[in-house]
This record gives sequence, structure tokens and C-alpha cells, in this order.
Amino acid sequence: WLGCVRAAVSLASVAAFHATPSVAAPFRRSASSLAPFSSPGTAPFVRHLNAEGSRISTVRCCSNAVTEAAPAEVVAKAAPSPPAPIRLPSNEDNDQKLLKIRHTTAHVMAMAVQRLFKDAKVTIGPWIEKGFYYDFDNPDVFQEKDLRRIKKEMDKLIKMKLPLTREEVTREEAERRIREADEPYKLEILEGLKEPITIYHVGDRWWDLCAGPHVEHTGELDSSAIALESIAGAYWRGDEKRPMLQRIYGTAWETAEQLEEHLRLLEEAKRRDHRTLGKALKLFSIQPDAGGGLVFWHPRGARVRRIIEDSWKQMHVDAGYELLYTPHMASLDLWKTSGHFDFYKEGMFDQMEVEGAQYQIKPMNCPFHVLVYQDEPRSYRDLPLRWAELGTVYRYERSGTLHGLFRVRGFTQDDAHIFCLPTQLADEIVGVLDLTEGILSKFGFTEYEVMLSTRPEKSVGSDDIWDKATEALKGALVRKGWDYSVDEGGGAFYGPKIDIKIRDAIGRLWQCSTVQCDFNLPQRFGMEYVSAEGSKEQPIMVHRAIFGSIERFFGVLLESTAGDFPFWIAPVQLRLLPVSDDFRPYCEEVLAKAKAAGLRAEIDVGGRSLGKQIKMANTEKIPLFAVIGKDEVESRTINAAPRKGGELGKMPFADAIDLLALAAQRNVEPLDM
Repeated sequence: WLGCVRAAVSLASVAAFHATPSVAAPFRRSASSLAPFSSPGTAPFVRHLNAEGSRISTVRCCSNAVTEAAPAEVVAKAAPSPPAPIRLPSNEDNDQKLLKIRHTTAHVMAMAVQRLFKDAKVTIGPWIEKGFYYDFDNPDVFQEKDLRRIKKEMDKLIKMKLPLTREEVTREEAERRIREADEPYKLEILEGLKEPITIYHVGDRWWDLCAGPHVEHTGELDSSAIALESIAGAYWRGDEKRPMLQRIYGTAWETAEQLEEHLRLLEEAKRRDHRTLGKALKLFSIQPDAGGGLVFWHPRGARVRRIIEDSWKQMHVDAGYELLYTPHMASLDLWKTSGHFDFYKEGMFDQMEVEGAQYQIKPMNCPFHVLVYQDEPRSYRDLPLRWAELGTVYRYERSGTLHGLFRVRGFTQDDAHIFCLPTQLADEIVGVLDLTEGILSKFGFTEYEVMLSTRPEKSVGSDDIWDKATEALKGALVRKGWDYSVDEGGGAFYGPKIDIKIRDAIGRLWQCSTVQCDFNLPQRFGMEYVSAEGSKEQPIMVHRAIFGSIERFFGVLLESTAGDFPFWIAPVQLRLLPVSDDFRPYCEEVLAKAKAAGLRAEIDVGGRSLGKQIKMANTEKIPLFAVIGKDEVESRTINAAPRKGGELGKMPFADAIDLLALAAQRNVEPLDM
């Protein structure tokens, strides 16, 4: 009877696990082929043991009721597959149809707010990636209940099918109308506008300074595809010294089904929030006593970080890079020479005085690599030089902008710089893109959006070098066969660049990788090499990062996997669950063998029932757990059960350890061996 109780407890715990969707599949296929997140994976086998540790039954558990079948097995019916998820359009799809819907919805919302709140002043109201927002200066604080009132008023305006008409006016006429409407923020906006000055009217009852585009009339909006989501504070012009405004966020789609899918994805993103998972899985923390934006890596998180870093280092060495280590601070003069003090002073911490000299904690690694280059004469025969560093930098961020691992004050860049000849640039860029693809795909990211940004109006460097560098970047992308968009004039002042966004398991895009040509630092530092003709020439400098930062990439990886790390990177790969302390010596023997093979294994701390041990292993997302009882001790075997489903089968423990070690070495799941 005790075994049956344990069986019931473990059934409940495993059923609880299956209430959480499986996210293993995204690591083995592209985001476009993902099954719906509510789709349960194959249920894991769980063996139930009596008080002496002998097996009495084997069950496969899922969210369905379990029914008895053969004496040694109970099998549950598979749940029917849910419908495929809806593909959500972007703002740019279908002649910007969704962008027009969102822009118009923002105007309708602002009109509704001013109809309900007579003293509210409008400021700006753009469309954004998943919706829109509008900032208001209102004497009273908006409440959540106000969103419902505003939405009802919007529905009325939509039903009225009010036309949206464009009017071109003189600057003087625009100013007259703004003053007449008593909209002081619009006066400041008007000052920054170039002619022609355009106004968009919603019917004949409301207007705003606007360049468009919009739908023809409000009746083209689907009320059931619009939702007002939240209220937030925002400083006017992003300046904390200016008035605090109230921002209302909303979302708008073409159909109600798209809105429903969007809301589902929001809930899924909330479930995957890396801040929540980081605490629940004991990976990292932000300690208030130490200050905001500073990350404390706990043992389990540090293990994953070490694996990421070791993999990164080895792949760079294999690609012909040398690894550097540089200081965390330097004389302020260095940052003045590099231009960082002039261009990025607001993002740097205050200086410190050391023996009468000003020192600066580093916000970037680039000048340090330049100094290493400058340490000895360089010949064209030395180039290219590829130097990489996991360098920790520190940048000032306002407390209100800090966000988990995504926005911090201290972070480790996976920085690298290439110094090369102009004739080597194209090949070096291809090499960077190859390495980027290799590293990102190793961690399960195989879908990207690529942007090439070209020369802005204000820049340094000759026309010839800009043209050659831009063509080298374009040529590298063509050689890779990658589709890309062009952001004309969007490059840095010091050179053109390629930016790569990665798509996660639920379709979100994250900016990670960048490749940038730099004509500024070589010029500022007077960098040289001796050419084949004996003349002194300036090398091309390439900045590149693949993760962007270890912290940010860790957060993206954590959210993409929902904490269900693939086996090879999991902080704990195997947990042994002894039925009683009598079987702990055998667990110790298995553990020693596992650790000797390089596996990250552990034994349950004990003092709790088998059911609770299984529940904890599931809660902590341990990829494999093995129940150890009398059968295992006598036969010197284990039967490791994958948490995500399937069964490896009973085998001698030495063979099982060898199999698991090989799976970790090959970066695959044990079931794929």
C-alpha cells in the first residue's frame, strides 16, 4: 500500500509537470516549425517502488486520466493535437496594412481620451512593433478601469466610420491652430518638423500633427482586434528633468484571431520571463544591497555561463582568434583619445582619482585592443590579427531602465576586433558571419533577420574607404546567401555595419550580433602597418560581437528554452533519487562515475518521499532522473528517465554514464543517441 501511495504522489507530480508545455522541440528545429505551446510532449515513464525498493509498476503519465492496462504498465491516451498557431503579420507586410491600422488606432484612442478627459493634453502617439502608444499630460492619474471606458469610446468612434483626411498647412497656420487648441507640447513638436507640415483629421472633430500613413476611415478598424494593455509613466522627450507624462499602450490587429494569438504569446512570454525563471531555478539574482543592474551568478547559473564561455572560447580559437585579457579601468586620457569621453560621457560612470590622476572604469574594450596593437611595429605580413575577449564593462543606466539581464550596469561583452588589410576585409567578414552562424546555431538559434546599415550624413573616413567597406559587407552577405535589408544612412559615424537579430522559440526577435567597420579609432590612435612597398598605411579595424553580452544572451536563451535547457548545457544533467537511505551508497558510486565522465550529476538531498523527489526534479527542470531501489542495486543498473518524455531503458550504470557523457559531448539529447 505504501508503494501505491508513492505511485499516486508521483503521478500527481508528473501530471503537474505536464501542465507546463514542453519547449524541448524549439532547440531542434526552426521557429517556423514549432508545435503549439500547449502541445504536450511524450509523457515520461515513472517507475513506482514498494518500501523495499522493488518495482511494482511502470506508468506513463500525462494530463489525461490514467487507466490500467497490462499488469506492469498503465498507459494514457494521447491528447489530440491542437490547431496550428496563427502567423502574425508585421507592420511592413501587405503594403503596411497593419502599420496603418495601428497608427489610426492610436489617433482614435487619443481622440477618445480627450472626449472623456477634457483637460488631457496630447503629445506623441506612434505605432510600435506590436501595437501603439500615446503619451498624455492629464491632471488626474489614469486608472486601469479608465482603459475600459476609453475602449468603449473608441468602439463608438470606429462605428461612426469617420474619414481620415490629410491637410497640408503653413507653419504659421499650424502654430495658430495649436495655440487655439491649447496644446503646448505640439508647439515644441512643430519646432522640430520640416516642411511640408501636415495634419490628419479624424472626421471634423479631432486632428493632430502627423505625416501618416492611415486607413481611409475608422470603419476599417476591427474593434474586436483592438485592446488597451497598460499604463506607464514616461518623461517628456525622455528627459527626467521634463514633465512626467502618462503613456497608454495598446495593440491592434487585422482580426480578432490575431489579437487572441498575440495575447496568448504575451502569456507565454510572461511564463518565460527570465527574471522569474532565474529566481525559481536558482541561476542568478540582482541584490538590492549591492545596487541595481549588477548581476550575481549563483552556482547553477555560473555552471551554464561557464559552459557558454568555454564553448565560445574554443570556437574562437578554432577560427584563428587569440584571446586577450585587459584591465577594468584606465587613465581618462585614453578615453579622451578614443573619443568615448566626448561621445559617450553620459553612459560612463564618474571618474576616480588615483595619485592625482583621473581614471575611468571601462565602458568598452576597443581602446585596450588598440593599445595592444600599438605595442609593437606591425607589418602587412602580420595581418589579419583576430583578437577576442570576454571583457566586463560598466555603463551608467538610469534605474528606471534596468531590466533583469537585458539592461544592466555591469556586463561581459563577447568582444573581438580584427585588424586587416583592405584586400582582406571581405574574407574576414565572411569568416565572422560563419563563426556567428556556428555559435548561434549551436545554442539553437537558426533564424535571423539581417540589416546592413550604410553611411550617415555625418561620418569620418574617405568616400573610397566607405565604398569599399560597404561593398565588402554586401559581398559577404551575398556569399553567405543571407537575405538582408538595407538601412540607408543608418551606419555608425565611424563605419558601415551588419546587425543580426535572432528569433527565439516563440517568434520574438532579439538584437545580438553585430559586425562594424571602424575608420575612427585607427585614425585617432595613429594605427599603422608597413605595407609591401615599405610605406606606412592605416589598417581596417572591425568590431564584432556574437552574443552582444553574456548576460543578455543568457537571458534570451533562458526565455527561449523556458528554463528547459538542452541536456549538454543544463546546470544539473542527472539526479539520482534513492528510494531510501539504504540505497545511497550505490548512488554515491554512480555519482562518482558520472562526475569522472564530466557529467553534472547529484543525489537528491534526501529526507523526502520518492514522490516529492520526482516533483522537485521536475520543478527544477532536471533533464534526467533515475530512481534507485533494490532492483538497481542488485543488478548494478540505472534507468534514467528523461523529464521531457521517452525512456532510455535499463542498462548497466557504467554503460549509461558513457552514453550520457557522449550525448553531452555531441551536444544532443540522450534519446537522440
